[in-house]
Amino acid sequence: MAAVASPAVLGARHAVAPRRVAPRAQRVTARAARVSTVVRAMARETDPKKRIVITGMGLCSVFGNDYDVFYDKLLAGTSGVAEIDRFDIEEFPTKFAAQIRDFDNEGFVDKKNARRMDDCLQYALVSGNKALLDAGLDEEALGKEDLTKIGVLAGSGMGGLTVFQDGVKALVNKGPKKITPFFIPYAITNMGGALLAIEKGFMGPNYSISTACATANYAFHAAANHIKKGEADVMIAGGVEAPIIPVGLGGFVACRALSTNNDDPSGASRPWDKSRDGFVMGEGAGLLVMESLEHALKRGARIHAEYLGGAITCDAHHMTDPRPDGSGVGLCITKAVEEAGIDISEINYINAHATSTLVGDVAEVNAVKKAFGGVENLKGVKMNGTKSMVGHCLGAAAGVEAVATIMAIKTGWLHPTLNNAEPIDEVAGIDICANEKVEHKVTAAISNSFGFGGHNSCCIFAPYVE
Repeated sequence: MAAVASPAVLGARHAVAPRRVAPRAQRVTARAARVSTVVRAMARETDPKKRIVITGMGLCSVFGNDYDVFYDKLLAGTSGVAEIDRFDIEEFPTKFAAQIRDFDNEGFVDKKNARRMDDCLQYALVSGNKALLDAGLDEEALGKEDLTKIGVLAGSGMGGLTVFQDGVKALVNKGPKKITPFFIPYAITNMGGALLAIEKGFMGPNYSISTACATANYAFHAAANHIKKGEADVMIAGGVEAPIIPVGLGGFVACRALSTNNDDPSGASRPWDKSRDGFVMGEGAGLLVMESLEHALKRGARIHAEYLGGAITCDAHHMTDPRPDGSGVGLCITKAVEEAGIDISEINYINAHATSTLVGDVAEVNAVKKAFGGVENLKGVKMNGTKSMVGHCLGAAAGVEAVATIMAIKTGWLHPTLNNAEPIDEVAGIDICANEKVEHKVTAAISNSFGFGGHNSCCIFAPYVE
């Protein structure tokens, strides 16, 4: 019970009878639960200036840089997880990851810069350029655009980690004079988006969001708001990450967050399976070209899908663990549905965060049940975990998974959740696409991502309907 100040301390004027006060965490959870059960009726946006559509997608992944090939691999149930060969792993208890091998920058970065740039920056430039080309915004098309109304939000959880690691090594082993002048510029999280803007001349909103593994969804949410407010016509948004280096692997090993299933790397990422023992590191980038419907129609753009809305909340609970009852995440889902202006019954697909951790997987399932009002309301809703094949891409995770979500909308097929041999009791009654792809016409889809620090994010995508 919390301490209560006595009347003597408060003064006679403010004297009150002592009362029992619930612990702070209990009070916060109760408030979140009350809020999450109330969804204000809102209409779906009809103003073409405020409707947000996706006209371009770009990614760098363990399966390459082409989103069609990427999704074909997912539908085939191909695992991108294998033993790390980028550095000596002898002393690490976890020896595998979804590592990008033989990365091809496709000429978007010249050879000189490719040698000195952190992979994180290369992933940003390649995925950003590919997203623009996919949106039909090549050099000629951009010449007709108001570049002051095009912005970039390329977030990253950790930024140029290799450059940072090498700079520290240089300082310790050789002294400060041996630190490269690119150490700071290539390490900070905002530089990927900045370099893309410098290359293209984009003068609209440009900054980096860093909310750990929720980063890319936060970027989508913020980018949509810039467009709705008229501050931008077009935003290139998402997340990038290149963490599979000794300091990155070692840091997560120290957190005891990673799977140690070295005997079966491709079977190590196993969302909602009873034998799961931690997440598998991944890397890459996922960026979307988001623009107002009015602007997209005016230039005759091909539209992949519509961004209906999203939400961000904080668990305010623990540095690394989510609220076990899922109340913070449930609130986030509820608020995203509210902003989308739809009824939650319209959602029939969830691309889950599903990291394959003991606590996180259960908390997310609890949250989904809360948001939908019970497992009985999840009939017809399908849920899968992309990380079972590409690992956890950290700050890029929501970006890569947004591409997977939009491809599900476009193709009518959901990829399997791999390695689900014995599902946990909590997912009973929920179709988690265990081990097999599923044909499914998506009406509206949730993409969830959550990060260390209690950062929750939920974005809702749907087929574009005129």
